[in-house]
Amino acid sequence: MTGMLASVNSIAETLLVLSAKVDIIDLKQPESGALGALDINLIKQIIAEIDERCPVSATIGDLPMQPDLVFNAVKTMAETGVDYIKIGFFPEGDWLETVNKLSVLSQQNIALIAVLFADNQPDFTIIDSLKSAGFTGVMLDTMDKQNGSLMQVMKKNEIGQFVKFAKARRLLCGLAGSLKLEDIPGLLLYQPDYLGFRGALCWQHTRTAQLNRSAIMQIKHAMQDTVST
Repeated sequence: MTGMLASVNSIAETLLVLSAKVDIIDLKQPESGALGALDINLIKQIIAEIDERCPVSATIGDLPMQPDLVFNAVKTMAETGVDYIKIGFFPEGDWLETVNKLSVLSQQNIALIAVLFADNQPDFTIIDSLKSAGFTGVMLDTMDKQNGSLMQVMKKNEIGQFVKFAKARRLLCGLAGSLKLEDIPGLLLYQPDYLGFRGALCWQHTRTAQLNRSAIMQIKHAMQDTVST
């Protein structure tokens, strides 16, 4: 069954999605980019507030693919106690060396999630390297939120291919990227492990605005209704 991931940037938003019983709480700062990172001290406060009532993921920020830079950011994030650490695979940089260096951390049971950007036309063969390096999962997102949702920037058959590729390698698989209510039925057909939301949960569907409880429940019910039909 596909779970619902909700991205939050404060304790107040955390409590809101926790009360809605989402499946994964994702910590990031939308105002700082596609995968903007929250302050480490705030992350620790949120982790304490959640108190193991829900799995938590967090982003390390929109960092260039420089092995040492990414490695140190992941190591620092791991010390907060989050369950999953999301790493954006941005254009250029040394992807393979970054993945190889992060394998040291995956061997320490740190759960790493690679984020590939659909609007950057990612090469899915990198998923084999992620698997070999001990990554826990991989997800599709969008880098430029002005380009539209995942369904608008990537063909349906390519999204299905991504999910199939990841699942064949027994990696946790997620889909995100300005997802809208109407995207849910089509994406659930591919049976990803989770769908990630931010903008669709906010006032006026603006990702930098605050979360709206009625919008959260609307998305949650849509996912449940689609699965049950």
